[in-house]
Amino acid sequence: MNRLEGKVCLVTGAAGGIGMAIADAFAREGATVAAADVDRSGKLAAAAGDAKADGHRVEAFWVDVADEASVELLVSAVRDRFGRIDVLVNCAGVTHRSRFVELSTAEWDRVLGVNLRGTFLVSRHVVPLMLERESGRIINVASQLGQIGGALLAHYSASKAGVIGFTKALARELSPAISVNAIAPGPILTDMIRDRDSAWFEEIRSQLPLGRIGTSEEVAPTAVFLASADSALYTGQTLGPNSGHVML
Repeated sequence: MNRLEGKVCLVTGAAGGIGMAIADAFAREGATVAAADVDRSGKLAAAAGDAKADGHRVEAFWVDVADEASVELLVSAVRDRFGRIDVLVNCAGVTHRSRFVELSTAEWDRVLGVNLRGTFLVSRHVVPLMLERESGRIINVASQLGQIGGALLAHYSASKAGVIGFTKALARELSPAISVNAIAPGPILTDMIRDRDSAWFEEIRSQLPLGRIGTSEEVAPTAVFLASADSALYTGQTLGPNSGHVML
């Protein structure tokens, strides 16, 4: 449908999972995609190469979103290469399950550093470019655990709740030039949960009104919607592709 034709979109966390699915969906909708990740395995570059072979406009960039100097270099590189950034998707994220009484300060800082500080830093350096053009879309990938909390995931839940609050605050401050929305996926089959045992999956499925765990490719259309003109009346919202697990 080419709903994003002519748009320059920066997607962080694009080397796998939801971030890669969003970058791919954007490219298929006609966008020029700057796909960024901390991964140095070559997976992102290979995916970008495959997309180019299919006629899409995707380029890979390296970034550590928790490091401001790295973020500044990324945003400068994307601006120099494409001239602007129309859409930002903050999708970089990490987690690790831990009992709260065993959760170290270092692990707390690592998860908050990527998930919340990273969202702040990339937004902080992209927003001035959008304000210059008086136009932009920011899409922050949160989690339903930012709404309901998760046992063994206090750090992750706190970081994603912060992302949701950050989204609402920016939406109020940056309107009407820039819309800011969040996506709070429910259980999605990514590397973050792929190693759980069968009993865990069965328990989660039993809690889902739709009866199944989603895929990254099923989250991506929500991002396409929020990046497109179809979402003209949306800002400060948190959309939840979550199989009905959280109903607001």
